[in-house]
Amino acid sequence: MDVPKLLEAASLLVPAGIATENDITINDVWDYLTHDEWEVALGLLEELGDVRPLPLSFWETLATAAEHMQLKNSAAWCHWRCYETRNGTIRADLTLRPASESRRRTPFSGAGVLRPMWNIGNRIPTGEPTLNIARVWVESTPFLGPGERASVRLGPLDPSEWRHLEPGRTITMHEDPTLAGTAVVLEVHGPTATPTT
Repeated sequence: MDVPKLLEAASLLVPAGIATENDITINDVWDYLTHDEWEVALGLLEELGDVRPLPLSFWETLATAAEHMQLKNSAAWCHWRCYETRNGTIRADLTLRPASESRRRTPFSGAGVLRPMWNIGNRIPTGEPTLNIARVWVESTPFLGPGERASVRLGPLDPSEWRHLEPGRTITMHEDPTLAGTAVVLEVHGPTATPTT
């Protein structure tokens, strides 16, 4: 399937009445598609996907279109949203410790590459804390460095271990046994995709 057909297919999955905070609607997407502005149309569809949950096929189709256009960051974002649709969304406000107080000396990529350990309150049978792994997607910035703060999305390796989290809960990030950062949970939403049997 070619890029315009993929973008058209994704467009058909967006309800007619929704609009972004900037009043972008599906009509704007169609306008860009008729002028062969595929990259702009893809970006607008990604924005519309943030207004309310859309089906898994929407994000899968956008990911395929982004891959065909060789838009690495958009493809990664759409794959991330596929993961969240299947497994749920966890957003948090993360503050990294300064370089003088932690192992990290350089910024890390915000595109879901880093997979640190997290103390989210789980314990092993003997009562000692256990750490759980989750990838980190940093919102609104391509990199996050020591001492910096940003809203992040977490992609747990085992989402079932994270179901108890609630907004307001403080969790800690670890890249080794020492504390690398502290996060306050902002949102927790369950999966929106219907499980396949």
